Amino acid sequence: MASDFFIYPEYEVVRDQDRCNLCKVCVRQCANGVHEYIAETHKLVSDEAKCVNCQRCVVYCPTRALKIVKSSNTYKENAHWSGATINELYRQAATGGVLLSSMGNPQKYPSYFDRILINASQVTNPSIDPLREPMETRVFLGPKPQRIERDSSGRIIPRLGPHLKLTMPMMFAAMSYGSISYSTHESLARAAETLGIMYNTGEGGLHENLYRYGKNTIVQVASGRFGVHPDYLAAGAAIEIKIGQGAKPGIGGHLPGAKIVGDVARTRMIPEGSDAISPAPHHDIYSIEDLRQLVFSLKEATNYQKPIIVKIAAVHNVAAIASGIARSGAEIIAIDGFRGGTGAAPTRIRDHVGIPIELALASVDQRLRAEGIRDRVSLVISGGIRSSADIVKALALGADCVYIGTAALLALGCHLCRSCHTGKCNWGIATQVPELVKRLNPEKGAEHLVNLLTAWQHEIKEMMGGMGINSIESLIGNRLMLRGIGLTEKELAILGIKHAGE
Repeated sequence: MASDFFIYPEYEVVRDQDRCNLCKVCVRQCANGVHEYIAETHKLVSDEAKCVNCQRCVVYCPTRALKIVKSSNTYKENAHWSGATINELYRQAATGGVLLSSMGNPQKYPSYFDRILINASQVTNPSIDPLREPMETRVFLGPKPQRIERDSSGRIIPRLGPHLKLTMPMMFAAMSYGSISYSTHESLARAAETLGIMYNTGEGGLHENLYRYGKNTIVQVASGRFGVHPDYLAAGAAIEIKIGQGAKPGIGGHLPGAKIVGDVARTRMIPEGSDAISPAPHHDIYSIEDLRQLVFSLKEATNYQKPIIVKIAAVHNVAAIASGIARSGAEIIAIDGFRGGTGAAPTRIRDHVGIPIELALASVDQRLRAEGIRDRVSLVISGGIRSSADIVKALALGADCVYIGTAALLALGCHLCRSCHTGKCNWGIATQVPELVKRLNPEKGAEHLVNLLTAWQHEIKEMMGGMGINSIESLIGNRLMLRGIGLTEKELAILGIKHAGE
């Protein structure tokens, strides 16, 4: 009994005693202390209350003697009061604290990507075979000139500002050093360099060993200004001002002091063991004019050589906000939807604040086009991108590129146990415990990331070929290639697409 409330474990460890050879691999692999060897009885026992279902013991058991199953224990049936709701209430009644959760929103809200279908070409506009004909997946992020100017000799006069050049419309999303391990950051940096794309430092600064990946690095400036200094700004290919994120719109960040150790503290430029708390607002930004001042301060600090990104969360008035940002001097707007992941966020905010990225993207793209300023900025979106099909649909809704976060962590071995905030990640991803960090080999991690995005790039080419499109530029904002299914008239109107069959 803990604090007057007993909460039955969410998961049960099923051990096949006939298969178990008492090798104790499960004991060594579990950072949560679930498994214990009792020498007196020569048995392995499990404290299931500590299990987060990370699957580490299951994967490494050499005799396949272990399974983690969902507990069948239930409260009395009640359509309004679910077991999860009751357990959360008990925890708060016992502690008086705010519930914290990791990763993205797991609630059963609709995924609009799953209700959008991709059109295909057949006879009058024949499809293209990507194996035999060139398919262009490169994208350039930054303002596009509204007209072409030529000199007296007919040569084009280049008036392009700083851009990001990517081999494919994908980048690795912002994840800060401290919330994730050094091994994870290095895996992302290596993969970005190999693929010819970008990865994002997040708001925790950049470890000095990773400066060599600067051409493939986006450095972030958040409200806490952790790790921000002139060399840091100069190291990246672009600078991102983080205003908000999809997992926790309207609030700041919080990295527990337990994760602020060694190089993390030095990189963030704060004392070891101190909580890294980013305020909810930037205390120098209370208007678009204030944002414009920061944008140009960062441009001035980097000799106007780097594009500036402004990252915001998807909220109800996101189109109006994006319209202001497009006029602030920023070259790129990043929008993070409510499925976006996080190392730690208040559970209620993660699960109930924000809107789906599909609706936010469509409304922003249409607003900027209506105002005639869409060419001033590129749009990058994130928040629950799961496959190449999601990417194609996002591009057709108006995105120039997508950020990939949770999917990238899954490629590194994450099993979505949603316990990142504890710092006990058994896969070496969301932890600063040296013994756990070593479990992720950056070379192998980068290989898996390269494999994933290479496979997605091939699939994107195949889908584009099926649509009769041979370049990403022809896909961006091409809503004619999308059809909705099971959507209301209002949803179709916001998305700007027709229903299947029309």
